[in-house]
Amino acid sequence: MSGGLAGTAREIGRMGVRKLLQRTGFVAGSSGPLPTDRPEVVQLLATPWYDERLMKLAAELGRDPDSVRAEAVSYLREMAPSLDERAVRAWRSFSCWLMRAYDILVDEDQIAQLRRLDRKATLAFAFSHRSYLDGMLLPEVIQANRVSPTLTFGGANLNFFPMGAWAKRTGTIFIRRQTKDIPVYRFALRAYAAQLVQNHANLAWSIEGGRTRTGKLRPPVFGILRYITDAVDEIEGPEVYLVPTSIVYDQLHEVEAMTTEAYGATKRPEDFRFLIRLARQQGERLGRAYLDFGEPLPLRKRLEELRAEESGTGTEIERIALDVEHRINRATPVTPTAVVSLALLGADRSLSLNEVLATVRPLACYIAARNWSVAGAADLTNRSTIRWTLHQLVASGVVSVYDAGTEPVWGTGVDQHLVAAFYRNTAIHILVDRGIAETALLAAAEIAETSADGSVLPAMVRDEALRLRELLKFEFLFSARAQFEKDLADEVQLIGPADDPVDTTKAASAAAVRRLLERADLLLAHLVLRPFLDAYHIVADRLAELEDESFDEDAFLTECLEVGKQWELQRRIANAESRSMELFKTALRLAHHRELVDGFGDPDIARRRREFADEIATAIRRVNAIAELARAR
Repeated sequence: MSGGLAGTAREIGRMGVRKLLQRTGFVAGSSGPLPTDRPEVVQLLATPWYDERLMKLAAELGRDPDSVRAEAVSYLREMAPSLDERAVRAWRSFSCWLMRAYDILVDEDQIAQLRRLDRKATLAFAFSHRSYLDGMLLPEVIQANRVSPTLTFGGANLNFFPMGAWAKRTGTIFIRRQTKDIPVYRFALRAYAAQLVQNHANLAWSIEGGRTRTGKLRPPVFGILRYITDAVDEIEGPEVYLVPTSIVYDQLHEVEAMTTEAYGATKRPEDFRFLIRLARQQGERLGRAYLDFGEPLPLRKRLEELRAEESGTGTEIERIALDVEHRINRATPVTPTAVVSLALLGADRSLSLNEVLATVRPLACYIAARNWSVAGAADLTNRSTIRWTLHQLVASGVVSVYDAGTEPVWGTGVDQHLVAAFYRNTAIHILVDRGIAETALLAAAEIAETSADGSVLPAMVRDEALRLRELLKFEFLFSARAQFEKDLADEVQLIGPADDPVDTTKAASAAAVRRLLERADLLLAHLVLRPFLDAYHIVADRLAELEDESFDEDAFLTECLEVGKQWELQRRIANAESRSMELFKTALRLAHHRELVDGFGDPDIARRRREFADEIATAIRRVNAIAELARAR
């Protein structure tokens, strides 16, 4: 273990003594290379462009260049890791032990493709982030499958004793989260990333910037991607491939802690006690972890394509980031846990095995029709697969079972709705467009029934779908409008019978559209959209009740939690998963976007807030109507 904790202790000693002497004034901080500096730091300090840009930054800040240089070098030394062979071996053993709750499944064909790319290009793995284990799982799989090691960017919140120094010796680059007021730090990080790209180092980072609290992808964070893009722009060399990386688990020990935060609890800090808790939890088996890679994106080539478009200049980073997230979603397999959670949450009552299968089997057919992969190639129509998944969820406490009657029935456990929702949301991206299509069809039929000719035009369905897309645009990752409209037409066709496909280019009567929904094998709007719309309704309702006074966001969100509990008890919302701080914050973001929060000087704000609440209430009414259609089948 000399390369692990013992080596870490020696490094802490060396660094600690030097820093102590610098702080006390006995030794000055060096702005030049030191014998202990990492090779890329030495290379960077000797690069002419580094000093030129540092001088420019010093001038912009109105500071002495030497002080800026010393500050920048201190940041470089703070973030620069190493790949010590003995430390890496020890870390890999520790990682495998910490991940002992899971069997890890990786597609060997995808790995073979990455090995081929690795021989000729730099790989930058942008991964989804659902667990603290992600940062261990990905580097371990990469090394175990003979792909060049990665340097992994991680939050400085995980740089705690004694793991931080050890992790740095295995390729972890700890970076600070809040750097808005530290321009020299941002400069150092940008320069360091450029040097890594120039050295053809493989990189990895969470494109979401932090763990998702809901199970679905968070919006992308552009920082690291922007720095890599800047480096590609400035450095001639091999292509850099962005590798969309999906990491999903059957279940996670961490989810319950995250859900308590969604109910307003304070997040516990990451420290040694946190690590002990995490390690102990992993002693309980939780199934499989699935690591999948999406289609790699050649960054240099994609930048050239976007800049050749008239509309592409200035938005390249954002468009590439969204493209990467779409590819992550496309690579994410549907787990049996996700579909079982979907069935139980949608019913919000206990179900027999046959009743669970009644929801899951048509869903499995839909997944196959849309060419989405299923985790571990599981057969979602198989009774044994679904029964085993239910047993696993019972064992972890997410689901409860009552088996003293004529047959066992399973239901979401007490206070486990947000946990089940997390698992459902790992697959929700494949279902949102379908839910919107169903709701848009019903909305168009309602409008047509009050019109002169009673016809549902394709444009009416499209417009209603776009309204829902606009309402939920901060919640879900939607395709660009043209692609969304194409996908919408495909979804409408899938709602109809396979032997008599719907012609989405022609008008239909309102009655025909209603029959289409009534006869559909699968209806998803209530299973997918209702939890989010219910949460949005709580926020909109509270906004509509606001007086003309200053807005206190924390107090407002607390009130939403309290009113949400009331509505849950009154059954005004479907279940407890809508009483979530995460969903309330996203709804409030939408309200800010529509200028419904801070516009107290606007004489129409009260009316616009009521309209906002009415818009959401109407969407909920339609989704509930689809739920009734599903129950009546």
